[in-house]
Amino acid sequence: MAIGRVPDGEQEAEGFFAEINITPLTDIFLVLLIIFMVTSSVIVNRSAGARAGLKVNLPKGGAADVTAVESDLSVAILADGRIVLAGNVVAPEELKRALEESRQRSPDTLVIVQADEGVPHGKVVEVMEMAKSAGLAQLAIGIRESPK
Repeated sequence: MAIGRVPDGEQEAEGFFAEINITPLTDIFLVLLIIFMVTSSVIVNRSAGARAGLKVNLPKGGAADVTAVESDLSVAILADGRIVLAGNVVAPEELKRALEESRQRSPDTLVIVQADEGVPHGKVVEVMEMAKSAGLAQLAIGIRESPK
């Protein structure tokens, strides 16, 4: 803001004039905009892949259902956290062994995780991480078909 006297050559009576210089304000906003653009592109393009957090590929509804093949492995997680494989309750170590054996038979084995609605998200992620660490990258989540 500038405050000063009206120049002597003016016809007006003695007085003050006030004006706001918005150039510095505009400069600050442009610098902030550039910083935001650079940092957001770095976050999106970070080499962490899925951990980047901004790129989300949401699934579309009505996609074709996954049908289990004989070589696929179905893992169920009960409401109390127990893991069921082929109808038998197994410990996490046994599940790891079964997943590794499955990968040795067929590296394209699909792991279908069927979890009860009351199972904590962390337990489902734990089972999926076991499958990924065993070398099985194809994962699916089993759901109950909703009535139409």
